[in-house]
Amino acid sequence: MTDWRDVVFKNRGALLVSVALALLVFGRPSGVSALVGICVALMGEALRIWAVGYSGVTTRAEVVTAPALVTAGPYAIVRNPLYLGNAIIALGFWFAFAGALPWRLAALLLIFVLAAVGGVYGVIIPHEERYLAKTFPQYSAYMVTVPRIFPRGAGLPRSGQTGKWSSAVIARAEVITLVFFALMATAVLLKLGPLRAWTIGP
Repeated sequence: MTDWRDVVFKNRGALLVSVALALLVFGRPSGVSALVGICVALMGEALRIWAVGYSGVTTRAEVVTAPALVTAGPYAIVRNPLYLGNAIIALGFWFAFAGALPWRLAALLLIFVLAAVGGVYGVIIPHEERYLAKTFPQYSAYMVTVPRIFPRGAGLPRSGQTGKWSSAVIARAEVITLVFFALMATAVLLKLGPLRAWTIGP
């Protein structure tokens, strides 16, 4: 029988589309929130690009898989830099879209964003880590040294890092996220001008 966590993993992107839809429908950016929020989201995307260059096209797989254990680059600092990057992107776009909203609606949107992102990643991160622990004997020691999400300490010593960054993989593995990012940033700008009235709520 299919593990329900495999279903969540396979559909992780689709499940988080609800976050984008909520921001698009209810969001009302201001000039300042748009600028700051997009800049924050860009930092999340930069982290993703850094991580994808190490992890490769397996980041787009529909099943949990890893041809090798990568512990270099951002993986020497946190075990899940891609998901941390996604969370930063989501928070950045929340801030961008929430600038001109009443504070109660902005807070409700933030709660929804955190619940959706935390719910999906709260399922798939432990699921991935169980697979990696079974597949790579050295993963248990790696888990002890490198935190799951939030950086702390100096990270993994360079002598223990494995993996190399490749720019060639970015176009193949990150194009979907880059297109999505561009669409969301465009939506923020449109809601500042031509689509300013297209918002549900007070």
